[in-house]
Amino acid sequence: MTTSIAERVRELADARRPFVHATVVRAQEPTSARAGDDAVILADGSIEGFVGGVCAETSVRAAAMETLRDGNTILLRVLPEDETGFPETPGALVVVNPCHSGGAIEIFLRPVLPRPLVAVSGNTPIGTAVADLAEFLDFEVAPDESYAGVTAAVVAGLGRDEERAIRAALDAGVGLIALIASHRRSAVLLDAMNLSTGERARIRPHAGIDIGARTPKEIALSVLAEIVREVRVGGLAAGSAEPARATAPRRAAAHGEAAALAQAGPELIAGPTLPVGPVPAPAAETPAATAIDPVCGMTVVIGPDTPHGVVDGQDYWFCCPGCLKKYTAA
Repeated sequence: MTTSIAERVRELADARRPFVHATVVRAQEPTSARAGDDAVILADGSIEGFVGGVCAETSVRAAAMETLRDGNTILLRVLPEDETGFPETPGALVVVNPCHSGGAIEIFLRPVLPRPLVAVSGNTPIGTAVADLAEFLDFEVAPDESYAGVTAAVVAGLGRDEERAIRAALDAGVGLIALIASHRRSAVLLDAMNLSTGERARIRPHAGIDIGARTPKEIALSVLAEIVREVRVGGLAAGSAEPARATAPRRAAAHGEAAALAQAGPELIAGPTLPVGPVPAPAAETPAATAIDPVCGMTVVIGPDTPHGVVDGQDYWFCCPGCLKKYTAA
């Protein structure tokens, strides 16, 4: 049974695997691709589907690795060396194709990256508010008791089952654990757990950005704002066992239990401006490395099937066996 590209896109997205959906939007003879042809490119550089011959495919695979690294879409123009009649497209990435087949092609590359995964522990009004707001912010809420691949964990039990939840998140390598508690109770709880320095650095006691939060929804907003900031500008990634920063930013004042909420001040501290764009691919599926073919200048994805040669102790990768033979012979 043949799986269509549309089915494969859904399958990869459901499996939370990063990939690029490439679609041909314009083609000029004599290229073998046609508008509407599409393919998916995985993080290891492998491709499924059709977007042109081997030279066009090589350029598409290399560009796809860049989109997975930065999360931005690309309109890729693959042009022959003597191209003269293909329409201009401002903002497109242009690649000159040295292959002999000729033709020109434009391919739209859209990275599809897993949404950040947030685990919420605690059947409390704050825990419910965090889960609801996380989905609105395009985070995915992890199933109960699951910390695999989690980007951040929010412990909102307000005194119930907190130590177990913190320990499970630490053991799973979660990089940010947001504890909803007062300053005093946070210190007592964490001191009793005999945590290492590295483990303690991954926990945000009294978590959240200071916005004077009082209600459960406001507290959820402050906590998720901190998580967004760490994802966007702090380098927080799924399953990171190291703290995103060496020093923790100022935390929200007075939230957790009702008595602590009453002490919250009105001050609002604005965090850094958040860059636009999806979160980069999780470290578990880092995009494949690329190299420049020293003969034709094409960018190629380094993989087990990429032609490879060693000259004077230096590794080189090539777009095709012909370039490999030419370079090693010289």
